Amino acid sequence: MQVGNKSYRLEADIPEQVPVFPLSGALLLPGSQLPLNIFEPRYLSMFDDAMSSHRLIGVIQPAMAEAESCKGPVEDLCRVGCLGRITSFAETGDGRYVITLGGVCRFRVGGEVEKGRKPYRTCRISPFLGDLEAGDEGAEVDRKALLESFKAYLDANDLEADWNSVERASTQTLVNSLSMMSPYGPAEKQALLEADNLRVRAETLIAITEIALARDSEDYGRVLQ
Repeated sequence: MQVGNKSYRLEADIPEQVPVFPLSGALLLPGSQLPLNIFEPRYLSMFDDAMSSHRLIGVIQPAMAEAESCKGPVEDLCRVGCLGRITSFAETGDGRYVITLGGVCRFRVGGEVEKGRKPYRTCRISPFLGDLEAGDEGAEVDRKALLESFKAYLDANDLEADWNSVERASTQTLVNSLSMMSPYGPAEKQALLEADNLRVRAETLIAITEIALARDSEDYGRVLQ
């Protein structure tokens, strides 16, 4: 996995423990990018420390009461997150950082490291080594069904898309971008993150979209009654 100027290919390329950034509803996937606006003092400190070392931050969701299966050994965090490398940043002049994280690989939380003097949290992690391998280009993804689901969602919400760009996008980019941009809740985002492969992620996204469209249709029907 090439992210920015750094290549990650082996388990030895991934540190055993990383600072974690709990963000509800945020989804970072390997090979994708996530822009962040950092302003809390503890996370500004985390960013500074990461920049002076391996440039890696673990993006992870807080544990959810409605998704018990997502909980891991750290009670208030989900069991799986995604490691991101800081690929760009800018100072805003008012004390904030605007940064971009490039997704490296997913990880499973092994436990939390004592804070010590650090104001932010650090966890021991086990990387999903399969994410570091070049491979899953989405050959098994039903691209037609995914695009039909996407179009149905846009039509139902009076939204438009740049279809020329959509058609040109690789299947991998399409699946991951739609997953990250989708307006669904934390539990749905976690399911998309934990999907075994690109085909399963696409199928999960289609299923979530169909459920959302059916629910919206039922709500509209109740209003008319």
